[in-house]
Amino acid sequence: MAAPAIPSLDVPALIPANSHYIGGQWVRGSTDETIDVINPATREVLQRVARGREADIDLAVRTAHAAFPQWRDMNPTTRGNLLRKWADLLNQHGHELSLLGSLEVGRPFRGGGGGEGAAGRLPYYASQADKITGDTLPVTRPDVLAFTLREPFGVCGVIVPWNGPLGMMLNGGAAALAAGNTIVVKPAEDAPLACLLAISLAKEAGIPDGVVNIVSGYGPEAGAALPVHPLVRHMSFTGSPESGQKVMEGCAKNLIPLHLELGGKSPQIILKDADLSKVIPLISSNIIANTGQICYAGTRIVVEDSVRPLVVEGVAERLEKVRVGPWYEDVQMGPLINEKQENRVVTYMNLGQEEGAKLVTGGHKLSGDVYDRGFFVEPTLFDEVKSDMRIAQEEIFGPVLSVMGFTDAEEAIEIANGTKYGLAASVWTNDIRRAQMIVRKLQAGQVYVNTYGHSGVIGAPFGGYKNSGFGRTGGFDTIMQYLQVKSVIMDAGEGGRGRGGE
Repeated sequence: MAAPAIPSLDVPALIPANSHYIGGQWVRGSTDETIDVINPATREVLQRVARGREADIDLAVRTAHAAFPQWRDMNPTTRGNLLRKWADLLNQHGHELSLLGSLEVGRPFRGGGGGEGAAGRLPYYASQADKITGDTLPVTRPDVLAFTLREPFGVCGVIVPWNGPLGMMLNGGAAALAAGNTIVVKPAEDAPLACLLAISLAKEAGIPDGVVNIVSGYGPEAGAALPVHPLVRHMSFTGSPESGQKVMEGCAKNLIPLHLELGGKSPQIILKDADLSKVIPLISSNIIANTGQICYAGTRIVVEDSVRPLVVEGVAERLEKVRVGPWYEDVQMGPLINEKQENRVVTYMNLGQEEGAKLVTGGHKLSGDVYDRGFFVEPTLFDEVKSDMRIAQEEIFGPVLSVMGFTDAEEAIEIANGTKYGLAASVWTNDIRRAQMIVRKLQAGQVYVNTYGHSGVIGAPFGGYKNSGFGRTGGFDTIMQYLQVKSVIMDAGEGGRGRGGE
């Protein structure tokens, strides 16, 4: 396979080297140390970003804290309008943002579109900025008025993963901003570029300096400094359960609230009456999307025994035809994010065979020609997987599917619920009553019926049960997480009649 031409993009012209974006301007890192951001398809260095430390986080947080009163007190309609202008700018720069996302994450490039469709989150939450209200509370005396106010926390820290950085940043960041908070973002060191560019466009939209800030760096250095900073009042984290636990420990020291979106091992339950002509293509395309590096990827196929051979055969046939490679045009699946992730996925491929699962297709690292330049593996399908196998229990975060059979719905539910995760699930059947029964028994934060990963419902709350985290993104519930409630009780009479006053 000849290497396709790399689309032209002058990354250094968009994002200066060794620079954070703080207070409405590019700010050089506190040290000369940098991090190489590479293209995982070619190992080419795209830019050397700042290796942020505690001092950089401190500057960003103090800047955000100073900007908070103006942003909090701004007319909420005006605040919403500024967020919409920022969304317009993200759309105008959609080609660059999408291309940066492909360059740093390795996804096949599909053209513009506002950078992963992320810009749509801004106007959605912007429209809620002036819908934030409190409640009038019932009282027993006519001369007493009681009500609640919902107020922003202040500085919110947002730690972003590498698998969908721009969208993940705005999932929580847009809601926090609409609620009147200021934010400090720490993007993943593997993929900070789209986030850096997006935040640098906020100033042009008219958002006051210091409201949005971003510090690049490693998790144990820059990321760890965020939740323990005394001026940070709320945290949002998306990533692995192991890293999430460390962030939670930091939040506990600072006694601040936290939204966590962690890993998944999502089941797709297929009953014998399901439309396999719809199921098989969707399962196959879902697992290769972003090379399987999606938290809610439907990696466990839980299928009724009578149709299991048809599902296995159909999925295997499709996976064997997947075009893997760098870049775009006819490529369907790109590389994994880095060598560490490649080694992890290959280890699980080998482990599945050692555990006794049947390798139907794939199972290897790709090599030769362009594959030697990046981190490429084969889409992989295992059959005859047992629920207690590690490949059925642990998040692999790669293009690996595990097939498990069942004889009745209760067994399917037991298998589906039989991991520590509970992020997403799906049920495939033409019997809606049966689907409703299964849906109610599944331990998952988002359940699909006869579809999976439908992105057209931006207002659906998304988040996990069990070890997949807590809190939600999407819907009005999200903006409520970035507000705290103040109760107000007013005596409109003679006064002095509080507890003990009578």
